[in-house]
Amino acid sequence: MEKRWIYKQEPNKEIVDKLSQQLNINEYLGKILVQRGIDTFDLAKDFFRPSLSRLHDPFLMLNMDRAVNRLTEAVFNKEKILIYGDYDVDGTTSVSLMYLFLKQFTDNLEFYIPDRYSEGYGISKKGIDHAIENEVRLIIALDCGVRAIDRAQQAKDAGIDLIICDHHLPGDDLPDAYALLDPKQLNCKYPFKELSGCGVGFKLLEGFCQQNTIEKEKLFDFLDLVAVSIASDIVPIVDENRILAFYGLKKLNQAPSAGLKSLIEISGKKNEFSVSDVVFSIGPRINAAGRLTHAKESVNLLIGDAEETGAFADNLNDRNKERREFDQTITSEALEMIASFEEERKSTVLFKGDWHKGVIGIVASRCIEHYHRPTIILTESKGMATGSARSVDGFDVHQAISECADLLEQFGGHTHAAGLTLPLNNVEKFIDRFEQVVSERILPEQLIPKVEIDTEIPLSYINFKTYNVMSQMAPFGPQNMSPIFGTKNVIVDTTPKVIKDKHIKGFLHAQNSTKLFEFIGFGMADKLEQIKTGVPFHIAYHLEENNYMGNKSLILNLKDVRFDA
Repeated sequence: MEKRWIYKQEPNKEIVDKLSQQLNINEYLGKILVQRGIDTFDLAKDFFRPSLSRLHDPFLMLNMDRAVNRLTEAVFNKEKILIYGDYDVDGTTSVSLMYLFLKQFTDNLEFYIPDRYSEGYGISKKGIDHAIENEVRLIIALDCGVRAIDRAQQAKDAGIDLIICDHHLPGDDLPDAYALLDPKQLNCKYPFKELSGCGVGFKLLEGFCQQNTIEKEKLFDFLDLVAVSIASDIVPIVDENRILAFYGLKKLNQAPSAGLKSLIEISGKKNEFSVSDVVFSIGPRINAAGRLTHAKESVNLLIGDAEETGAFADNLNDRNKERREFDQTITSEALEMIASFEEERKSTVLFKGDWHKGVIGIVASRCIEHYHRPTIILTESKGMATGSARSVDGFDVHQAISECADLLEQFGGHTHAAGLTLPLNNVEKFIDRFEQVVSERILPEQLIPKVEIDTEIPLSYINFKTYNVMSQMAPFGPQNMSPIFGTKNVIVDTTPKVIKDKHIKGFLHAQNSTKLFEFIGFGMADKLEQIKTGVPFHIAYHLEENNYMGNKSLILNLKDVRFDA
């Protein structure tokens, strides 16, 4: 599929030159820093040397004093506390963090994860009923609750205090909870708005430490869980999230908690884990239980001791293999259905009654990799069609779905992803209406995937010094992505190897030089005929380190190639 190359805006040259000199780095790295808002020596120092001492004061968050006071009272009076969390990675890591930390101070703890299929997202009636039956005095809800108006009232009517730690956007009305912590609520002066759900729970515990003069190192011991939540929930890795992810990954790689250690071992990965590795290796294994059975399995793993975790990890690994099989089978069926469409469409909406509800969001994303357009995958559940939507960059899929609201039972989500439920007899009407809405709204360029290039760079600057400085910009993730470099007019040295009929690997050099650079192009076997002709072409790539049996070399991981000017 042809891609659009977009070059980031050139920053002010004087600022770039000054910063590059101060940091003793080349102008191309200086340019990347300035593009990311790091345009002074002091900002660069903070960026390259994250410090836990620069975390924001938790008491800047609206209602934090009230929440900390109530938690302190419950712990010291040995009241029964229920820790309630969502069934995804952010929710299960939040519950595990809260449970493991508070377990050091009280035995009166229990956790509750709703069932994805019978209870759905957020605080459920069944969850509050469980708290009432078990004489719980305080519920701490994590990664959910900011829109739980009815459930907050149910808890209050039963005499149960509810502390909500959420990071989602509140609605017009707020739940009547004992304390609501959410940096996105109006009048909250907390300086950083993009914490994960686990991050908000972490701030509550940080406040608890401050108030009760508990060494914060006791809390920092659990930063590996916070890093997994930040990576898996795809929140921006800037400001406080960068600090928490930096130290959390360090903990994950050097001394992970027993549960995460067992997942690392089962993944078989030997090198250090990055944010991306967490997203693709640890996150799916934690998520698999919530998608296929029950997410309490994930919490049992994450809070278990070393003796227990092996069996739990094997179980989650089996669930993840099962999930992958569903994912692959359904994806191939979906791609066959799209290929059979007679007319060209601007959207994809597919329905098949026996597709597994737990993987349809993943399948929607896979379809977009092949057909770059807003996609909704629907299956049947409880006599209704239910589905997941994913979008392409810049197109608001939630807004498009809302224009079909009269055909729907319910829907929710945000710009890039949404969920929806509708009567089975409305599916065909919905497919036509959604296609009509998308066709009228979507811009032609939004249907073409883009490669965003940070800076053009001559191959002569590709060396270990450049790589070492660039690698210190990690952890990479939203709003701080691993840089993509562009280089024009390169030539392959000899015919590249084709690997598994899909990938190419070989050596290339600049048009005016003989110095060779190794490259790999995943999924680029179809480009082979063009690049082996000896005609110069242009590349967009990540710079990566190849470590084979202790021998380190640099490799260009191609994101795209093009042959025009």
